[in-house]
Amino acid sequence: MIDKLQNIILHFEELEEQMIDPALINNQNKYKEVTREHRRLTPVIDKSKNYISITKQIEEGESILKGDDEELKIIVKDEIESLKDNIVKIEDELKILLLPHDPNDDKNIILEIRAGTGGDEAALFAADLYRLYSRYSERNKWQYQVMESSPIGIGGFKELIMSINGDGAYGALKFESGVHRVQRVPKTETSGRVHTSAATVAVLPEAEEADVKIVDAELKIDTYRASGAGGQHVNKTESAIRITHLPSGLVVTCQDESSQHKNKAAALKVLRSRLLAAEQEQLAKERAAARKDMVSTGDRSAKIRTYNFPQGRITDHRINFTAYNLDGVMDGDISELIENLNLADQQLKLSEVS
Repeated sequence: MIDKLQNIILHFEELEEQMIDPALINNQNKYKEVTREHRRLTPVIDKSKNYISITKQIEEGESILKGDDEELKIIVKDEIESLKDNIVKIEDELKILLLPHDPNDDKNIILEIRAGTGGDEAALFAADLYRLYSRYSERNKWQYQVMESSPIGIGGFKELIMSINGDGAYGALKFESGVHRVQRVPKTETSGRVHTSAATVAVLPEAEEADVKIVDAELKIDTYRASGAGGQHVNKTESAIRITHLPSGLVVTCQDESSQHKNKAAALKVLRSRLLAAEQEQLAKERAAARKDMVSTGDRSAKIRTYNFPQGRITDHRINFTAYNLDGVMDGDISELIENLNLADQQLKLSEVS
């Protein structure tokens, strides 16, 4: 353990030297990569130095116990017991911090919300989920933007695709993929009867060009006039884009940007992210075959959470977690949910490497 920690400290010091190198500062992409790695390792370094220091104190204390000073041995013995308790705690924390890092955790995301069973009520719930993730993004000072949407007249969405840009966005929201179920009295219900509806959420790490190679010859690109609000420009120009990826059959449309060029760029961003997600989902399913239980199975058809409005209750079925702060959750306060999901995932990974 000591050798491993010393190597990590050495790597961290090398990162610090790189960060003051003018050549790196001029290379913004590489600079972001180095600073992100430096930030990720900072808590590991603090724990590592503390672990090494306490280990040395225990070794020094045990050498004193082999000596002849009986009075000093009594004092040191109590100190060693305390230090050993402390080092066990630090070692457990380090095991979590040293779990393999998923490079996708640092990426921006494409978040897709689609109304499921429940008609108009499902579309209204999809709009509620959009507000939830928008408010969560604002709490984290992340930038978000709607890339494509299919609104219905009463304020809901059949489908909405948004981008969320911020450090650690995918790491925070990757467990949100799945079926979200809502139980409440719909606005359109006159008898006061509780309905059950659903919406699906897909969280995709935003793929860069280096992650997924797309060949132009494999794309079929169509343009058409955008529909919805937007004034004369929307009605008179074919700014909307539909891209079909022929090998996979994936179809992506985008019309929310102001120009054909911007819509094409946005659609390609979504397409790359969907292709990367499909590849990762297949890998996740293969790994799942060897696991008894998982926080995230890679199966977006699985019901993951229920929002029960009459009882003010929210339940995550994967980790059997229930809370009664539904109003706060719908306003984007999902930190407790995310912390518990990450904790369950960490415990699962620890059980696999132990």
